[in-house]
Amino acid sequence: MKTIKNTWMVVGSFLVMFLAAQIGWSQTYNVNNAASKMTIEGTSNIHDWEVDAKEFQGNLQAEMKDGQLVEIKKLDFAVVAESMKSGKSGMDKNMYKALNTNKVKRITYQLESVKNIDCISSNECKVNTRGYLSIAGTKKPVDLVFDAKVSGDRITLSGDKTINMTQFNVDPPTAMFGTITTGDEVKINFQTVFTK
Repeated sequence: MKTIKNTWMVVGSFLVMFLAAQIGWSQTYNVNNAASKMTIEGTSNIHDWEVDAKEFQGNLQAEMKDGQLVEIKKLDFAVVAESMKSGKSGMDKNMYKALNTNKVKRITYQLESVKNIDCISSNECKVNTRGYLSIAGTKKPVDLVFDAKVSGDRITLSGDKTINMTQFNVDPPTAMFGTITTGDEVKINFQTVFTK
């Protein structure tokens, strides 16, 4: 009886150590606002335009092995909509109106699944994901491919995504009584830094 009890204690100890090790591999990182950047590029019937986002929120839960990214378990990211600035107050005002920022304060991306992680070196990987992008209160599934670079306690995700505003029920902004119209398609370029 004592032998059986001791055996179960040993097995239990191994299970506890195994689970602790698994939890130990999973690490949480938070957005480093100062180090991150995002630009949105678009067109109009007058000239091309660009908007810079300044305020980000979110976190990343990743599993590492010997300093290499092996799994992303969670990724939530948000841009404060009214932190996006073009340098022209009139354009910003029209953009905020189109994005309904009075009611919807953030543009968000939430990871649903990771299709593939292809590491080209010990600290650089190409990640293919499926997630949900929410703009102006409309949520849509999107495929997103980005580069992930690991450097110490820092993971940098970078890439771009082209979308159509009307996909998210956003009417492309206009100005000057409709004489200036923006194109439906925009390109989002991002370099998001997560740190422990």
